This record gives sequence, C-alpha cells and structure tokens, in this order.
Amino acid sequence: MAIEKSFYMTQEGKEKLENELHYLKTERRQEVVERIKEARGFGDLSENSEYDAAKDEQAFVESRISHVETMIRNAVIIENDNDNPDIVSLGKTVTFKEYPDGEEESYTIVGSAEADPFEGKISNDSPMAKSLLGHEIGTEVSVATPGGDIQVQIVKID
Repeated sequence: MAIEKSFYMTQEGKEKLENELHYLKTERRQEVVERIKEARGFGDLSENSEYDAAKDEQAFVESRISHVETMIRNAVIIENDNDNPDIVSLGKTVTFKEYPDGEEESYTIVGSAEADPFEGKISNDSPMAKSLLGHEIGTEVSVATPGGDIQVQIVKID
C-alpha cells in the first residue's frame, strides 16, 4: 500500500475544499450528466463532439472529486506556533526585504493545497518558503531561484 502525501492547510483552506467537494458532488456532477443525456440525443455517438466533450468533462469532474477527497482525508491543519512568535513557520505571514533594492514583500506560508501567490499565499514547498522556515526576525537568508540566488532579510512575522 502506497503512503499518501500529507496536505498542509489552514482550517479555512480545508473548509473551502469541503465546500468545493459538496458542489462537485451535488451540482456539477448532475450538470455533466444532463449534458451527456442531451448530447446522446444528437444521434451517432461516434461523430458527436458534444458527447465527447461532455464525457471529457465528466472525467475531469470525477478526477477532481477524487483528488479533493484525498486532500481532505490527508489534511494536516496548520496551527499558528504561538510559542515562538518570532520564528517563521507554517500559517504565519512573513515580511522580508529583498536585496539589493530593499523592496519589501509579504507572504503567508501555507500548504500546497491552498497556495495562491496572487493572494499572497505561498506553498511551504516553494524555494522562498523553504528558505524562510525556521528563521527569525533580522535573519538574512539566501533563496535559490531559477534566475539565481537572491538575498532577503526577515523584517516582520505575523
């Protein structure tokens, strides 16, 4: 039996997945079934692009349901580490200065299941998060990026 991967997430992230799963199972699945029924009415299935598209969509929905169920089943809820408020850990928001320009950026470090850089949430598996985790305010850290290493200094942890 294969060992399943743990999915680190906040309680809010788990609730979003549970809501998505409910939607997929109760509404989306039924919508796809209706599309398949409708497409069958168009005649010969061997040349029916609507039927093929609906079947492809059904496969996607079923795959997503399976993936979301796995993520929920293997969810590890991130708890803020209040014992060490000055150490970067999962669930915390980190503000750092990037050298040499001194530009400040802030990101919340979350599990890969709820990472969204456009919302300021980066995965704990990302090079930036891996470099920051376990360090404290004032520490200078080297981050390996595809464009080369960059230096950052941790300014604030919330």
